[in-house]
Amino acid sequence: MIVCQYTYEDVEKLYKEMERTKGMEEAHKYISEVFEQAKEPHKEDFLRRKPNGNHEQSWHKFKGSCFEKLLKYIITGSIEKLELNIVNGDTLERRKRLPQQLDTVKRNLAIDYGEFGLRLPDADIVVYNPENSQIIAIISSKTSLAERVAQTSYWKFKFLESENTAHIKVYLITADAKKDLTKVDPAKKSRVIAEVELDGTYVLTTEELEESHKVKLFEHFIEDFKKLIEEN
Repeated sequence: MIVCQYTYEDVEKLYKEMERTKGMEEAHKYISEVFEQAKEPHKEDFLRRKPNGNHEQSWHKFKGSCFEKLLKYIITGSIEKLELNIVNGDTLERRKRLPQQLDTVKRNLAIDYGEFGLRLPDADIVVYNPENSQIIAIISSKTSLAERVAQTSYWKFKFLESENTAHIKVYLITADAKKDLTKVDPAKKSRVIAEVELDGTYVLTTEELEESHKVKLFEHFIEDFKKLIEEN
């Protein structure tokens, strides 16, 4: 079996180089360029291992996974300064034995489906208070939206059904590669859902974006999150 040589660590190196050239405060705007740089070496590695394989399918999965990890890398320091913690949704979903704190986080996040039991929402990143394991927010991350914005709004609806989860904020952070969020008028379906159903949507881009109270450039995310903590 030929081992994969091109990994997330290679993409993170590209992003750190972007931080060096564009600056720590600006690098996130160029995240799409980072993935453009990563695609060809990923393709070469993939075809070396699977000459007749479907690279686009593999790339789509790899890109999504790396985007989530890069986002966590970008926001972790700022979130921890607010005395909050971050955990990946997959960690809560897949690990059978969790430390007490994360086990409580998992229980606080779960949605009751009655006879079908408790189920976790699709949360790429979970932000919680380490003092009491209370969930502050979940973050859905996506390079492009496709159907993800509607899926994310579904979880917001389910949270609101219970007093135990109604306080949880639901955010979407995206590179919006297909420009679904760019304009308010005329608004595409994804923009409408983002404006009406979610607590906030933040876009990592160098492109122009018609901002609103609900849809903003990513640089506003942390300042909005600080306001949320102060208000609560």
